[in-house]
Amino acid sequence: MTAESERVRTDVDKALLGHATYRSLGEQRLSPAEERFEKGRRTIGLFLAPIVTIVFLLLPLPLEPAQKTLAAVLLGVVILWVTEAVPIPIGGLLGVAVIVFLQVEPADDVLARFGSSTVFTFIGAFILAQAMLKHGLARRFAFRILALPRVGQSTFGVIIAFGAITALLSAFVSNTATVAMLLPTALGILAVVAKLLQERGLVAEDFDPLRLRVGAAIMLMLAYGASVGGLLTPVGSPPNLIGRGLIEEATGQRISFAAWVGMAVPICLLMFVALALMLLLLNKPEIRRIEGVEEFVAQQRAEMGPLSRAEKNTLIAFGITVALWIFPGVVAVFAGTDSDFYTAVTDRLDEGMVAVLGASLLYLLPTDWKNREFTLRWRDAAEIDWGTIVLFGTGIIFGGLLSSTGLAETIGTGVSNALGLTSIIPITIFAVVLAIIVSETTSNTASAAVVVPIVIPVAMAAGVNPFVPALAATFAASFGFMLPVSTPQNAVVYGSGAVPITTMIRSGFSFDVLGAILIIVLLPLMVAVMGFGM
Repeated sequence: MTAESERVRTDVDKALLGHATYRSLGEQRLSPAEERFEKGRRTIGLFLAPIVTIVFLLLPLPLEPAQKTLAAVLLGVVILWVTEAVPIPIGGLLGVAVIVFLQVEPADDVLARFGSSTVFTFIGAFILAQAMLKHGLARRFAFRILALPRVGQSTFGVIIAFGAITALLSAFVSNTATVAMLLPTALGILAVVAKLLQERGLVAEDFDPLRLRVGAAIMLMLAYGASVGGLLTPVGSPPNLIGRGLIEEATGQRISFAAWVGMAVPICLLMFVALALMLLLLNKPEIRRIEGVEEFVAQQRAEMGPLSRAEKNTLIAFGITVALWIFPGVVAVFAGTDSDFYTAVTDRLDEGMVAVLGASLLYLLPTDWKNREFTLRWRDAAEIDWGTIVLFGTGIIFGGLLSSTGLAETIGTGVSNALGLTSIIPITIFAVVLAIIVSETTSNTASAAVVVPIVIPVAMAAGVNPFVPALAATFAASFGFMLPVSTPQNAVVYGSGAVPITTMIRSGFSFDVLGAILIIVLLPLMVAVMGFGM
């Protein structure tokens, strides 16, 4: 019997349901060239990270001790993340431990940041996603999208349509919540495409569905599309509200909901076009035309039959969660973000607590009351990707330290003084680049909170109206796509296991550059058209 015939046929559903964020070389199917590259990359990182950290600590730099130590450790951690010398969540935990050992801040202060609402959003959303995958609801949603006219005939159409749905949803629902609710559907679409490739003999019998380029394209469209859509409205992303408040306070010019949308729509449309072209060029799907997909989808939908009790329960929990996530956005449209009602609603309907509530319903809604069987068992929750939760929690910790130690402000003001910024164009470029760089190693919310207060006084000191540079920094704070910790949505899709870190870095860097150019060129034009910043 030949080795070819001994290959075990891949169970696509099992492979996608049992994914892992970080897989050792022995857990992956790699070609000899890929294996040599991976071994070299990980070995280099293992030695380079401590060397860079120690050398940076020994350099005679004009930084406060806490800032210098944080910068040194963060450099080492980023090297560990990029090279995957150790599992990526462990790299973050290792950095946090070193931060405490070197007394940048006391342990309780450092670790308190791990209790962020976003961490609980991940926990709840991942449990909901597990239920949707386990009981087949994600496949139903995926087949529904594939059945849309003119969509399901090509992988390009599927990816673009899915990205458009994501962008529109994230204009009113937080980016994190949008990605969390659509992740199971994305995995379902990947499963369908993977099975089509398998049925037509276009992949090896024992292929790895988590290494398909089409999977990376779908997942990155989900993450990046949410960020683009989040710029459409003031409530689409937390940085928008932070930046708008700081700009209004500094300039005295109020930005209404409609005015924000008017400025953002042309920019977001062009960003989405650039995103689609970039992703499809860098992650070209293995198959473009999905021949006969209509018949395949119709057959699969017929075989699935009516909704099971478990699917109905999952749909109830999911629906309640989504409704509570959307409600603050609806209130913002009708009552405004300055109203007491909006404040009361957003204070109570915390995104993380809503996600936890939705996940808890899966353990309260029965599928077999006689035997006390519920929609999920604890074992299902134990199998979610806790590594991604740990990873993003450590990212939040580093983001908080950048702010509390003053390192972000020191970098921003130092670079500004060194460049001698005196006019609106270079200040705007500086604002965009700084916001993107900061958001690479911390959350987009923290990036806006740190960078916008730096940009406003820099502009004022140069005698420039800070409206355009500060708004550019606000938009750019939602960028930073190269690492899983850059944005919550990056972390969510990285947790799918379908996006290798090298693919995320390459695609993220490309979109960072495209996004920065579009913001720098288009935002001043739209601000002038809307009559602001004059």
